[in-house]
Amino acid sequence: MDRQLVGLLCRTSDRGPEGARGTSELAELLDARIVGAPGEPRTSGWAEDLRDAHGCLLEAGGQVDDAVEAGRVPVLLAPECSIAVATLPVLIRRHPQARVLWLDAHADFHTPKTTRSGYLAGMCLAGACGLWDTGFGAGLEPPRVIMHGVRDVEGPERVALDRGGVHLIDHAAQLESLEVFVHIDLDVLDPDTFPASFPVDGGLLPAELRAFLAQVAKLCTVVGAEVTSAAPEHGELVVDAITPLLT
Repeated sequence: MDRQLVGLLCRTSDRGPEGARGTSELAELLDARIVGAPGEPRTSGWAEDLRDAHGCLLEAGGQVDDAVEAGRVPVLLAPECSIAVATLPVLIRRHPQARVLWLDAHADFHTPKTTRSGYLAGMCLAGACGLWDTGFGAGLEPPRVIMHGVRDVEGPERVALDRGGVHLIDHAAQLESLEVFVHIDLDVLDPDTFPASFPVDGGLLPAELRAFLAQVAKLCTVVGAEVTSAAPEHGELVVDAITPLLT
């Protein structure tokens, strides 16, 4: 099935310019269609960003919807994980049996009641799972979330993850025969190898990410993907790491 690659550059919760620049570079290397233009990065609270990014988030969900409607596999490139509040509810509506494979240094499982940073991207997965009302729907049941590479989880998130039944895996073999949508925040990579806005020690090497994704592509039906937080001047490294999702 054909992939539909889109680079979404509009601002969601961007606090710096690096994500949009890295996404633009990555989109060019992959010959992805560009949608939107970068907004002015700033530090805002989650409610303000959710309001101001409404159109951009609608676009993100719409790109997933349009691709599936056309019989294609959506691959969305974006600066921030915040797009997940809109993409994952659409994905689950279109593919009710799918699991979400969450590759990220962070769980992004905060709610307005637990967040200390007020950062929308740190709340996006919890929103898609219905732990708080984003205005974009939900529908993703926590037990359908499978995490790999997550290594920075704050106390309230850990409680919510355990209560919700979110899975944490070490090996791709545990995914055999599943239908999956792959979310990759590139801070899942080791910060000594790949710059990140919110670096967390440890993480995967690019070759390890590529090998893991190759196993996923071999064992699973991949129904879509989103790749966020690309760092400028690292596009070729990212392309090589995510190639199994593109071929």
